[in-house]
Amino acid sequence: MPTRRTVLAASATLALPTMNATAADMPHLPWSRQAVIYQVNVRQYSEAGTFKAVQADLPRLKALGVDILWLMPVQPIGKLNRKGTLGSYYSISDYTAVNPEFGTLADAKAFVAEAHKLGFKVILDWVANHTAWDHPWARAHKDWFKLNAKGEVYAVTFNEGQPSEEHWDDVIGLNYKSDGLRSAMVDAMKFWVREVSLDGFRCDVASLVPTDFWVRARKELDALKPMFMLAESDAVDLHTSGAFDMTYSWDLADQVFKKIGKGEAGAPLLREWLAKQPAGYPAHAYRMRFTSNHDFNSWHGTDADLYGDAYQALAVLSFTLPGMPLIYNGQESRLTKKLEFFEKDAIAWKSYELTGFYQQLTALKHKHAALAAGQYGGAVTLLDSPPEVVAFERRLGKDVVRVAVNLSKTEQTWQGHKLKPWGWTLS
Repeated sequence: MPTRRTVLAASATLALPTMNATAADMPHLPWSRQAVIYQVNVRQYSEAGTFKAVQADLPRLKALGVDILWLMPVQPIGKLNRKGTLGSYYSISDYTAVNPEFGTLADAKAFVAEAHKLGFKVILDWVANHTAWDHPWARAHKDWFKLNAKGEVYAVTFNEGQPSEEHWDDVIGLNYKSDGLRSAMVDAMKFWVREVSLDGFRCDVASLVPTDFWVRARKELDALKPMFMLAESDAVDLHTSGAFDMTYSWDLADQVFKKIGKGEAGAPLLREWLAKQPAGYPAHAYRMRFTSNHDFNSWHGTDADLYGDAYQALAVLSFTLPGMPLIYNGQESRLTKKLEFFEKDAIAWKSYELTGFYQQLTALKHKHAALAAGQYGGAVTLLDSPPEVVAFERRLGKDVVRVAVNLSKTEQTWQGHKLKPWGWTLS
């Protein structure tokens, strides 16, 4: 049956992200353009919780079809004011060492070398906003840290003096007014590029660190090796400055996917989201689309908790809407527990139930140029559909992908296709 497009005049074509005409075009590394990113929690990936254990599983990840491996922080964890038994990965006591829980620096090098051999790219989670209390810098360079009225280092605090005041008791904040700190932080990042041959970084709470620091870091790192940079932020200036390739799409996950999963909304909300993209993002901005990550899983809930029967339908959207899709380790085995954050709590891999599902999606992403991220893919054009179905196409030259997803508990029909509850069709 021929496709009938919604009669919405020019508004039927929705370019995502919204183009900022004043932003210069920013090219991205060719290997990133149709890539799928996979987050690795080394501690919880296996009972062993080591680089060697993850390395042994690389052939399976290759078969899954993922391209970029994002390692959560692998450096030693502070002991002073540590949370739980093992502490938070984001409380770093030495930027240029390896957490002995995971192995040695030689093990890290071997892991990255083997990943490269198999065709993966590897990025490391980088924590530039704060350190552990017992990081050597806290003794040698007190001026590199934020100080209270008494001239003392203190726990990272948000919304100070407000009812919503929040403390991260195991970490202390860095002060980027110090040129010495800036140079030392860039040097630490360079260490991992030189010694381990990393391909980029995922930068924790990136918008809490001055953007001009990231601009400098990106420039100096690119001089060693072209980088792929992911910011844990949705700040537009991290794109327009040229510091980052990709930011988080919290808007889709928090404002749309979660509401659909809870039964509070359906296809109309997604269509509304498509029509009202936030302004300012340049066309080259990659947005990371996801249903889970370490924060979602540990603090918000499992896929079953958050989305119920809607989970796979939403995962399809994360792969087919503009941006780069993320798989959190364990999702391909239908991860059914919230992984402990400060304790050992290994993933129960079981039957790898959703491997085939994700393999189909990664293959689709790789095959179709129309599904590329940023300026490289096709815009979204909404298609005529029943109220509870979101249907769209993305077209780039002769390459066309059509997607229809039933975001309801009842069977729907779209262009002759019977869509089961929470079902979809890709053509």
